Amino acid sequence: MRTMSQQGMKIHRAEHCLALAETGLDRAKGHVDSATEALFHITYAHALSKTNQRQQAVRAVERARACLDAAKGDPTPFWALAWGPVEATVRSRTAKVFATLGDPRNAAQQYARAAASRQPGTYARIIALDLVAQAELQAGQGAIEEACATWGRAMDHMDGVASVRTRKAVRNMRRDLTRFRARGLRCAAELDERGRDFLTAHR
Repeated sequence: MRTMSQQGMKIHRAEHCLALAETGLDRAKGHVDSATEALFHITYAHALSKTNQRQQAVRAVERARACLDAAKGDPTPFWALAWGPVEATVRSRTAKVFATLGDPRNAAQQYARAAASRQPGTYARIIALDLVAQAELQAGQGAIEEACATWGRAMDHMDGVASVRTRKAVRNMRRDLTRFRARGLRCAAELDERGRDFLTAHR
């Protein structure tokens, strides 16, 4: 139910996601460890944000965080680790909640923390995509030099990764950099060249 809710949000059918997320959470309570329960709370928070229930979404984020804080190192089921460490997954989805709620500053911070919560050399594609999302938020706030630095770190993690999503992220990055290249911003020009080389090498 949790996974179906997430997939529904990905294809922009939020109206079908809230009940799935809530039912999944209700059924998981008392049957999983605290860290795993946090995954259900944050999916519910995301569904709430997608249905414009701001206060409830923020409270659900807080409950997810409380579950993580209460975790005592109990064994985590293998299926809860599909996207890596639970804390990183919760932070990444927390970022999505804040982005949906129109809070880009907090969203960018959570994406940064999500990326930092994964061990270097692991889950490279996921780290790269979290950093891309952070960079897009930074660029949207006008912090282009910070965004370029973050995009650069994202591309560091893309080396050796063959992924449709990473190629799409780099194409979008180059598109977003167009107006800054036109202004003669050096970091934008250098990053665009790096992106062009990446796409040439990953056709």
